[in-house]
Amino acid sequence: MYEFGMTINGKSVAADESFEVVNPATGTPFAAAPDCSREQLDEAMVAAQAALGEWRCDEERRRQLLRDTAAAIAAAGPELAGVLSLEQGKPVKEAGLEFVVAEQWLRYYAELDMPREVISDPAGDGYAEVLRRPVGVVGAITPWNFPVVLAFWKIAPALRAGNTLVVKPSPFTPLTTLAFGEVLQQVLPPGVLNVVSGKDPLGAAITTHRIPRKISFTGSSATGKRVMAAAAEDLKRVTLELGGNDPAIVLDDVDAGAIADRLFWGAFGNNGQICAAIKRVYVQENVFPDVVDALAEKAKGVKVSDGNDPEAELGPVNNLPQFSRVSNLVADAVYHGARAVAGGGPLDRAGYFFSPTILTGVDDSTRIVAEEQFGPALPVLPFRTIDEVVGRANTSDYGLTASVWSADPDRAAEVGLRLDAGQVAINNHATGVQPHLPFGGHKWSGVGLENGPWGLREFTETQVIHAIDGKLRMFD
Repeated sequence: MYEFGMTINGKSVAADESFEVVNPATGTPFAAAPDCSREQLDEAMVAAQAALGEWRCDEERRRQLLRDTAAAIAAAGPELAGVLSLEQGKPVKEAGLEFVVAEQWLRYYAELDMPREVISDPAGDGYAEVLRRPVGVVGAITPWNFPVVLAFWKIAPALRAGNTLVVKPSPFTPLTTLAFGEVLQQVLPPGVLNVVSGKDPLGAAITTHRIPRKISFTGSSATGKRVMAAAAEDLKRVTLELGGNDPAIVLDDVDAGAIADRLFWGAFGNNGQICAAIKRVYVQENVFPDVVDALAEKAKGVKVSDGNDPEAELGPVNNLPQFSRVSNLVADAVYHGARAVAGGGPLDRAGYFFSPTILTGVDDSTRIVAEEQFGPALPVLPFRTIDEVVGRANTSDYGLTASVWSADPDRAAEVGLRLDAGQVAINNHATGVQPHLPFGGHKWSGVGLENGPWGLREFTETQVIHAIDGKLRMFD
């Protein structure tokens, strides 16, 4: 049994109660995690508030400690990748990549400058500077699909900007976050990074707590709406990275065999459990049969196995509620006339394993097309004209990412400009998810931005220093 404590004020802390953590490859518990009490949450928040005064004042120290944090996370990755695979389900090699990406984000923000904004006075006898000041204590609530990567999407810019944090991982995947919290006790000053774990309603308690001035949440749109409503009571700032029903549009000049691998993995990476993954594919009629055949061939050849299997390409779905949702959506589609040209249901073994599924014979009203499935099942639909498919792709409450596929990249880009999405990729999918580029969605897919200088600014407030009698010496 793995045992990790919460990190509160730089120390490992147990809890009076605990909850089970299930291995999705077996469907049975393999560890327990602390269930944070309200008193312990108060302690974490108070510790973060107390650490804020000194932390926010020394920018160069923060940058160096981000570099030290990156080195510590990279060193811990090989050992913790096995823990992450057990609780999340992804193959160990992919679990290890989460730590590589986390290190990349930390180093990016350690080196990112916040340029001074000096505003000239039209009269010529005054001075004004627009400053970026830290928000304060940040409550960071992270999901189960990428527990390490998405935690550091929040931690790296928040710390760089001078904030302190209380981080809460999903109760489905708490262990690795607790573990890196313990690792970083040796790197960061007490109270700067606190990690608490627990069942519901711990997330709601963080959102409504009196101390945090910002909530950064990644998860479903339904929960994001509740977070936003709760944060509004105290006018807390929010960044919400939410769901997507991301379309891929395949034009009639493609070579199906040439794009099949990228198109498939754009949908099935991390077992389809990616907010930015392809959720529906629209294919122009004359190449529709070839694209369907190519995707089906890919799906049938993928090795689905326990994350510890070195040949595994896909693991299990992470948790029973999500496994049931994917199963129900596929069954609903088949009931309403869809054909599974690959897969079609759960695998006959213990755990939450689902066969990679390609569906045809669906329309835009079928639930698996109209909703976000967030799993290893992909509907493929034909279309005739560009105007038609743009309208169908945009008829969604979501607008996170999209992609357009064509032998002519300029033609694809023209279509992409018409799509209502935060990022549009050409001849690939979600390739703009990089530390230096803004990531955020339209409509129900989110509020605010992550990554790049845009993401850094999300963790700041604006302040103006103005003098009417010339430049201030302290800003020289």
